[in-house]
Amino acid sequence: MAIAYVLIITAPQKDHQIYSELKRMNEVVEVYPLFGDYDLIAKIEGESVEALGRVVLYKIGALPGVVHTETLTVIEEF
Repeated sequence: MAIAYVLIITAPQKDHQIYSELKRMNEVVEVYPLFGDYDLIAKIEGESVEALGRVVLYKIGALPGVVHTETLTVIEEF
């Protein structure tokens, strides 16, 4: 199982809508609003790092109102 955290910058006034859409995605296990440079953080899980990449590129990044994402991939658990 691969895990990543996705930091998301949204267009103005789009954070609530994107939050709701992320909550409906099977790969998103947690999502939280943030203060600071990023608007949202989502924890995603998938079969592989490649699968996570597809989620970020073709699902999260494709949402209207997503301006930028930064993905932090977990390399292993201690």
